[in-house]
Amino acid sequence: MALKCGIVGLPNVGKSTLFNCLSNAKAQSANFPFCTIEPNVGIITVPHERLNKLSDLVKPEKVIPATVEIVDIAGLVKGASKGEGLGNQFLGNIRETNAILHVLRCFEDPNVVHVDGSVDPIRDKEVIDYELQIKDLEAVEKKMDKMSRQVKIGDKEAKKEYEILEKYKAHLEAGHSARSIDLEDKLKYAIEDIFLLTDKPIMYVCNVDEASVKDGNEYVNKVKEAVKNEDAEVLIIGAGIEAEITELTDVEEREMFLGELGLVEPGVNRLIRMAYKLLDLQTYFTAGEKEVRAWTIEKGFTAPQAAGVIHTDFEKGFIRAEVIAYDDFIKYESESAVKEAGKLSVEGKDYVVKDGDVMHFRFNV
Repeated sequence: MALKCGIVGLPNVGKSTLFNCLSNAKAQSANFPFCTIEPNVGIITVPHERLNKLSDLVKPEKVIPATVEIVDIAGLVKGASKGEGLGNQFLGNIRETNAILHVLRCFEDPNVVHVDGSVDPIRDKEVIDYELQIKDLEAVEKKMDKMSRQVKIGDKEAKKEYEILEKYKAHLEAGHSARSIDLEDKLKYAIEDIFLLTDKPIMYVCNVDEASVKDGNEYVNKVKEAVKNEDAEVLIIGAGIEAEITELTDVEEREMFLGELGLVEPGVNRLIRMAYKLLDLQTYFTAGEKEVRAWTIEKGFTAPQAAGVIHTDFEKGFIRAEVIAYDDFIKYESESAVKEAGKLSVEGKDYVVKDGDVMHFRFNV
């Protein structure tokens, strides 16, 4: 399952610096707007302590972690919804992502110019919110126009869907994002085919200075207050600090540097975990002599659905799954020892996969 997150924000807020930290790709980073024109794409590995422990026990030929695709999207300016700057391209790139990482500048630095002349993360957030909301409003109105004829001739289902769209229209016109609408989930089918930008899961990434990387600052507090009614995550990260961390190849030196900052781990690790939480994702493992591998699935996936992530034939011809809980695999240290202890379970089509399950599938096609 491909996970694709888009990094967005106004010019010069630290998007490309953060992207470089995440992917180790060297996106151009410079002190002027539109430094990023074509979206940079990086594939990053998901940090998995569990995967490392399994590989230490199994000693496979290969270890394959789960991955996340990160897209660094061009900086947005006012008027993007009308095509200003790189607006149309920017909005099209967002539409292709699963989740949005909205970077907000929460630090002062006279050497880094701000496109609007001063640091104000709430104003910056509202600029991008407005442009996305305008684009979503256009999409909703376009669908309503298409449905109007069906409504006029008395199509009851069309009328019901139209009324739902009217609620979204009013919500967007009031300056709110689609994700914050007070509506039952079963009614949200009305917007599934128009892929609203402001309905995507979002994480606000507060880019701070070194002194604020542990506990945040006044700017971060304002962001948290501003988004408290949204279904959103807030992460504090120092993109500049993360850039320094990625340059440290010595493990002890890196841990010492983190300790001096009062951090247990790099912020990018927390970012990836929070992205998983944001999208209701979890991991299961396959473990054998040839490879130990992490697979990404949605929470609630059944065993056949999880098998289908490996190959569609696995799901079509699913017979059963042999399942070992991660903690049991670590405790007994091998598959054979787990079997002897009676801790391997054989599960059918209705089994709901748990985070960390070590699985082997039997199938026939």
